[in-house]
Order: sequence, then C-alpha cells, then structure tokens
Amino acid sequence: MSGILEGKRILITGVLMESSIAFHTARLAQEQGAEIILTAFPRPSLTERIARKLPKPVKVLELDVSSEEQLAGIADQVREHLPTLDGIVHSIGFAPQDALGGNFLDTPWESVATAMQVSAFSLKSLTMALLPLMQDGGSVVGLTFDAQYAWPQYDWMGPAKAALESTNRYLARYLGSRDIRCNLISAGPIGSMAAKSIPGFGDLADTWNHRSPLKWDLSDPEPAGRGVVALLSDWFPKTTGEIVHVDGGLHAIGA
Repeated sequence: MSGILEGKRILITGVLMESSIAFHTARLAQEQGAEIILTAFPRPSLTERIARKLPKPVKVLELDVSSEEQLAGIADQVREHLPTLDGIVHSIGFAPQDALGGNFLDTPWESVATAMQVSAFSLKSLTMALLPLMQDGGSVVGLTFDAQYAWPQYDWMGPAKAALESTNRYLARYLGSRDIRCNLISAGPIGSMAAKSIPGFGDLADTWNHRSPLKWDLSDPEPAGRGVVALLSDWFPKTTGEIVHVDGGLHAIGA
C-alpha cells in the first residue's frame, strides 16, 4: 500500500532534536511517501546532524522567521530542490528567559514582542513566504500548547500560543479560497529542547500524571507527529481552522 502522503512535498521547520515532534513528523512523512525539506535556525548544522537519522537524505535550509530578508528568499531556495509544496509544518516557538518561569508580571515588552513574533506571527509570515509554491492548494499545520489555560511557569508563551491559535483561524479564513487548509495540533508536554528551556517544566508536565484519561508519555512524540501527518494528508479535505488535541484527553477533564 502507498502511504497517505504519497507524492506530497512538505516543508518542515523545527527539527532540533530526535526527541522533537518535528523530527518524528519528518520521519513519518517520509515513511508515508512524502518528499520533505527542512529549515533550521540558529544552527542548521545541528539539524543536518539530526536529519541523518531520518529514513532518507534531506536538504536543510537556514531560515530565521524573524528576518524579512530570509523570508523573502526562502521560496526561491526551496524551489531549487522542490518545485512546489503541498504542505508546511510550523514547529517554531521561542520566548526569552525573562518571559518564562513565573516572571509574567515583570516581563518587559521587548521580550513579549519577541515571543509573539517568533511563536505566533511567524505562522503567517512563513505561510505567506511559501505561498507561491502552493498554487494547487495544500495544508499548513502548526503546533500549539493548549492556550485555554494559564499554565504554571509557561507565562508569556501562553498568550503567544493564544495568538498562534487565533492566527491559525484567520489564515484559514483568508486562504480557504486558495484551497489551503490551516490547522493546529495541540500536543501534550514532550521532553524536547523547547520544554527544557521552560523553568519548572517538570511541575507543569506532572499534571498529566494525575488528570490525563489516557496514559501520557513525555518521551514519546510520535502520537503528535501522527496527528500532524494526518492533517497534512488528504484524509481531512474539509477541515480548516481547527485545533486537534493530541494530549491524552486532558483538555476535556475539569478536575
């Protein structure tokens, strides 16, 4: 049987560690028949090293989503390797240390602005930069961490994820006429590089040990990766503006 992404061409951001959701998305995408290309920042060499563990060789391009110059040139760089794109995976998030770890009330605007630009606005800027390669429609999938709640230690990444979720809905509104679907996976906590940058992450993640209906494994990013691949496929042809929870069901539990 052919895979559910057979013949698809996908750009994936955020492959930093083998433990990341983005890495498992890339692996699963290749296994399901897709051609992929990766972008990385600030250390493409790190991503190139991790990418060697994928089933097939893959090109890694440097891309700082806060750089207008790099965004302006990314479509041409991708076109040198893939003539078109059918999908984009946005797995990008960053907040300065003074925007995390219980410092919410004292975080300066400069740090908040950085978190918003890199973690939320970049979904729009990345999608628009690559739009010329998606003339036949396609799927944009991002990763969020449920922004309905104020999580301990997560601080300004919470409002940044809320902005990401709203941005996804507006992209779905404006790109639907181009047959481009825009959705998010809301994943439970994973012991990735991004997680390790959050002070007190262990306390946050411990919530899943007590409230998740399905047993949650911090060391297993594959369920979230499968969710991303499913949304990239043609199996959700009329789903857009959606947030699909892959969190063991915790989002549905009050106490």
